[in-house]
Amino acid sequence: MFMKSGELILHVNLQGSSSAPVLVLLHSLGTNLHLWDPLISTLAKNYRVLRLDMRGHGLSEVGPTPFLIEDLSKDVLDVVNYFGIDVFSVAGVSIGGLIAQHLADSVPDRLLSMVLIDTYLAPASPSIWSTMANDIFNRGLEHRIQDIFSRWVTPKFRDTPSGRGMKQMLCRTSAEGYARCAEALSQLKLEQPKNKKVPVLVLVGENDLVATPAAAQELAIARGGKLVILRNAAHIPILEKSDEILEEMVNFLAKNIVHIVV
Repeated sequence: MFMKSGELILHVNLQGSSSAPVLVLLHSLGTNLHLWDPLISTLAKNYRVLRLDMRGHGLSEVGPTPFLIEDLSKDVLDVVNYFGIDVFSVAGVSIGGLIAQHLADSVPDRLLSMVLIDTYLAPASPSIWSTMANDIFNRGLEHRIQDIFSRWVTPKFRDTPSGRGMKQMLCRTSAEGYARCAEALSQLKLEQPKNKKVPVLVLVGENDLVATPAAAQELAIARGGKLVILRNAAHIPILEKSDEILEEMVNFLAKNIVHIVV
């Protein structure tokens, strides 16, 4: 379905019983809500699972002006408010994890728990994201596809059907949407969490060169969360390690929110 956040139209998917606890899933830069597809059938048995395409990704509009992580966080709140959702858990990958953290700091009383996957407190080199944004605005995204995708998954996974499908998500992401998000990342400042009241699980691929295991450890310590390292995984492991991630998420969520079996 489609709904309005400010002046933007966002693409949203909601599955599961209306009486179940809500779990919001946030995808990574260059993908869309279908990144979570392998986990949905299991998660939707026990949760009301809400997914949305981030601005400029999937079927969501990008808008005419620059935006910040705060704006992407507001989009999520607009969506949950639209459905009358008061409290929820959230899981986010990469930039999705940064959006989740902003929610934890800005509306902690509304978050039951948080899963952060291959993300960090803030990018280590904001200037890299600024340079990337300018390059993509000027030259498009196509010439960067192979380099970006090579960081997402391990070499053996790239030519599998799921790997090639992930690459198609990237190929079909609008250059403007990708560049605007890169701009937002370049503006993000490293800050210590305002509180540690939201239970946190941090997952990271051992071969992640973007949000490294060291950055994940720093994040877990700062957020007071548990760290799990995924072996033989890179920056976007949702499809490559779907079974392991699902098991970790299900166990964590079951311990930290009231579980209603549908």
